Amino acid sequence: MIIVKKFGGTSVGDTKKITAVAAKVAEAYHKGEDIIVVVSAMSGETNRLLSLARDFNESKGAAVDVLLATGEQVTVALLCMALKNLNVPSVPCLGWQIPVETDSSFGKARINRIPTNRLKEILTDKKVVVAAGFQGVNEQGAITTLGRGGSDTSAVALAAAIEADECQIFTDVDGVYTTDPRLVPEARKLNNITYEEMLEMASLGAKVLQIRAVEFASKYNVKLRVLSSFQKGEGTSISKEVSEMEKAIISGVALNKNEAQIKVIGVTDRPGIASDILGPVADQNIEVDMIVQNLGEEGITDFTFTVSRDDFQQTKKILEPLLTELGATRIDGDTKIVKLSIVGVGMRSHSGIASKMFRALAEENINIKMISTSEIKISVVIDEKYSELGVRCLHSAFELETGQ
Repeated sequence: MIIVKKFGGTSVGDTKKITAVAAKVAEAYHKGEDIIVVVSAMSGETNRLLSLARDFNESKGAAVDVLLATGEQVTVALLCMALKNLNVPSVPCLGWQIPVETDSSFGKARINRIPTNRLKEILTDKKVVVAAGFQGVNEQGAITTLGRGGSDTSAVALAAAIEADECQIFTDVDGVYTTDPRLVPEARKLNNITYEEMLEMASLGAKVLQIRAVEFASKYNVKLRVLSSFQKGEGTSISKEVSEMEKAIISGVALNKNEAQIKVIGVTDRPGIASDILGPVADQNIEVDMIVQNLGEEGITDFTFTVSRDDFQQTKKILEPLLTELGATRIDGDTKIVKLSIVGVGMRSHSGIASKMFRALAEENINIKMISTSEIKISVVIDEKYSELGVRCLHSAFELETGQ
């Protein structure tokens, strides 16, 4: 049985925690598992390295990727030392040594291919593979990195390449919850969740798994499990589907605080106006989320959309010089908003979910600014000051603390 085990930065934050990880790996090894361990840099290390690069006015590029990759290299080496102390044979593998072949998009590289010959040789020799997450190598032999949270993607990609029985993501929580337990103490750990639901929850603000990792798992049907590095338990299994008996109408409530609203006031209501507004924004690699175009009156309308708060000022700078061309009067913005969402595959077969959501918010006098829906999610934009109240009232309205 081949198992990929990924440990994030908080799980390997110091040598004591690395020793604990080694003990967990050793226990599985002695049970007969063939193990590939994927590790992140120690907690805070990537930020420290980035700050060094910024001292030289650098934030991305080939040299920055070489610098950032050293974080995972340290963890790989220390974990191999810890395993040696437990008499568990291991082989340290950096991204270029496996190799994890990527494109040349430094800082956000995409994985193209992972040959498995070396991995299989190590496992056949009954040794543990200790692999550096987050990093790869391009066709020219240059080190690349996969972007923030990229170790999750590394682990899933390795599991897919070698056809592992399971990819286990060890973190500082013991699974996926119906919502953030820090906001709602009654939040319940889910035993099972689908790729679709997890993908929506990750994209809507849940920080348990990186979005790209879930996409990868779904595409290659890699069985995922989220577990705690610090306590025992079965965690949460993430797979293609769950049984009808286990399927809840709503699986969780997600909150994304990294939202900002842009409103282009008084634009000419004509075909192509959406493209004229959003095209220059997209050209700068800024992702637009929710979009609303008001019903035009006398050839004039307002166009509203959301972006991440990090992109708010840049988006305004892009659009302000285009006001005359767009026929707009001004640009308004609001960074004091959040996106609140409910997610569940059970929505497909149940009516009245949206009205129940809106009624619960209305009873708490929470005004909805924007609405977006899909087959398995409903998202609304509300004022930031109602964040926690909104999460709590929806969690209660759909009885997520007890299950459905």
